[in-house]
Amino acid sequence: QVQLVESGGGLVQAGGSLRVSCAASGRTFSSYAMGWFRQAPGKERELVAVINRSGGRTYYADSVKGRFTISRDNAKNTMYLQMNSLKPEDTAVYYCAAAGSYYSLIGQAHDYWGQGTQVTVSS
Repeated sequence: QVQLVESGGGLVQAGGSLRVSCAASGRTFSSYAMGWFRQAPGKERELVAVINRSGGRTYYADSVKGRFTISRDNAKNTMYLQMNSLKPEDTAVYYCAAAGSYYSLIGQAHDYWGQGTQVTVSS
């Protein structure tokens, strides 16, 4: 069992930056590929970014490529999403997820899911 807890969400102006974190407990963090998803009101869940177990491979949705950076610190059992040049359309609840396979997450399958953190970008 893996427990995932997101933090760091908040309100930021358009063009600003924010970093959200996902702390994991339970089974070995480094055994899992990790990812960020988001869901805005009335919209479908969207995959944002994925990182493999070692942190050496990443994937980004086209909508965030060049603005967001996913990273992880296996020693701290924590994953991060650095969000720069934020836009109002980035407003959503951001969820972290874990899966045994990097490609499973890209396919939007997951084994574990966090409770989410709200990110609001004002125009």
